[in-house]
Amino acid sequence: MTERIIPIADARYQARTPTISPDSPPASGLLSDRRGRRLHDLRISVTDRCNFRCTYCMPKAVFDKNYAYLPHSSLLSFEEIERVVRAFVAHGVEKIRLTGGEPLLRRNIENLVERLAALRTPDGNPLDLTLTTNGSLLARKATALHAAGLRRVTVSLDALDDAVFRQMNDVDFPVADVLEGIEAAESAGLRPLKINMVVRKGVNDAQILPLAEYFRGSGHILRFIEFMDVGASNGWQLDEVLSSAEVIERIHSRHPLAPVDPNYVGEVAERWRYVDGAGEIGVISSVTQPFCGDCSRARLSTEGRVYTCLFAQSGHDLRALLRGGADDRTLEAAIGTIWRGRDDRYSELRSAETARLRKIEMSYIGG
Repeated sequence: MTERIIPIADARYQARTPTISPDSPPASGLLSDRRGRRLHDLRISVTDRCNFRCTYCMPKAVFDKNYAYLPHSSLLSFEEIERVVRAFVAHGVEKIRLTGGEPLLRRNIENLVERLAALRTPDGNPLDLTLTTNGSLLARKATALHAAGLRRVTVSLDALDDAVFRQMNDVDFPVADVLEGIEAAESAGLRPLKINMVVRKGVNDAQILPLAEYFRGSGHILRFIEFMDVGASNGWQLDEVLSSAEVIERIHSRHPLAPVDPNYVGEVAERWRYVDGAGEIGVISSVTQPFCGDCSRARLSTEGRVYTCLFAQSGHDLRALLRGGADDRTLEAAIGTIWRGRDDRYSELRSAETARLRKIEMSYIGG
């Protein structure tokens, strides 16, 4: 495969247009990268827009009223997304996560859910299809999403205290509306829910125990995410990272925990259960306990770039192939070539120098 660096809409990012050499391996089939990691998950950003301005993702100082979002013509259509997913599934992808920005802002998102819910793996099994949302529109969308075929949802919730939550989302959005969305999702059958809290030391870490106790016994899975140096605009500093080990220690001191085996190789969250049977929590520790060694995730940006690492500086332009007339076998071959060439391990190499690199923003590739 040869690659040509081309400019894209935002000059911060670069994309490579993949070309397939005549001696490329078979277009489909299970894949391993240069470090022996298989391809299992695909995360799809369906929009670069969000109605929150969380300081660790889309701070107002950068994403203000003059920020130039992608025009609709640049976004992959639902038909194009379905084609890309089919090509990834041909390589063994079993799990699809729809993200954003805020994915529920994408008009008729339930139509995309319906398309993807109808797909099957080569063995005839349905895909593990889920969606991550800030919960602001979930109360009005949950029933339609479930009817379209969605079975699980993850909700971002960084605080239970209303004042802290409004500070975190920075648009004065009330926590009660997100909790209402969680209840609506559960009633609609989108369960078990996962609740994600990004922990920023000195900002919202006092909310760890209140959130843990709120969701204990609910059947939902609360997960704590270390504050990460994604992108170049969130003001990341190492001294604002509260380690997952400390999160576990705080909860364990009040409600004893025991470790749980992962669901599959490459699972992001380290799992823990309450000893008294009140449920499960998880921690995601990219900073203090990098999990690059078995990372199995690819990411598709809003305008059709494939990124093989959350901390990438450039991607691979599949939209150029889609709109250039490439057939499905060519698309599959391009994905195979991209993954076989993958060598990413940013979190294992993280340093003060790498943290300052100008990386892709989380809102562009969905975290």
